[in-house]
Amino acid sequence: MADSAAQQGRDRIDTSRPHSARIWNYLAGGKDYYEVDADAAEKVLTVFPGMRDITLQSRAFIGRVVRHLAGREGIRQFLDIGTGLPTRDNTHEVAQRVAPESRVVYVDNDPVVLVHAEALLTSSPEGACDYIDADVREPEKILEQAARTLDFSRPVGLMLMGILGLVPDHDEARSVVRRLLDALPPGSFLGLNDGSTTDPAYVQAIEAHNARGTATPYTPRSPERIAAFFDGLELLDPGVVSCSRWRPEDASGEPPAEVAVFGGLGRKP
Repeated sequence: MADSAAQQGRDRIDTSRPHSARIWNYLAGGKDYYEVDADAAEKVLTVFPGMRDITLQSRAFIGRVVRHLAGREGIRQFLDIGTGLPTRDNTHEVAQRVAPESRVVYVDNDPVVLVHAEALLTSSPEGACDYIDADVREPEKILEQAARTLDFSRPVGLMLMGILGLVPDHDEARSVVRRLLDALPPGSFLGLNDGSTTDPAYVQAIEAHNARGTATPYTPRSPERIAAFFDGLELLDPGVVSCSRWRPEDASGEPPAEVAVFGGLGRKP
């Protein structure tokens, strides 16, 4: 990524206010955050200690989805919108571990992520990575720029992980998903998760976080509303479930405890 783009990102960063990407990074055990972000995260944890587990389970779900797509479904192109800060096992790392020729486009409108985007562009020689500075509400812009790297005549794995909760209007969020999927060929997949309303303590913590007005508000949705994003797709087993219970890799046979983040994987027929 050009130095000028990274500098533009630095110029846009406000370190006086907590930021959702940096809060998430703190909860996931990262190191790319400021004291204001740690303070905001700790306030959430005080009300709802399970928030860190939600963060880790969500991240693990993403890895399982990408491994399935690259390994079992033969997907070699990924469009990851709402990327967040680089961490362990980013989408391109997981995909290219399975298939080095995989091509990945990351999308985020976050200046913090823009500054760190170089870490998202360490592609294998056989594959490719790109980063687009855009908002999830701009699907046409995203698709136009992603076409520099992805071939939209071939199946794509569309990743919308934890991002639609930042689009509070449900109809608008569904419209975004439709417009993105309409541009993808049959055989493409949607992998999606978001915070759910299944745990009252989680909802209370998010409401308190939103009420402080210091960071972008987040809107948890019911499992039924999250499932509605997959309308018209062929949902893979086990459907839309708590992310901890989506094809867990623990072979003990005991179902993992539910967490208040639900998701699934669907194929475009």
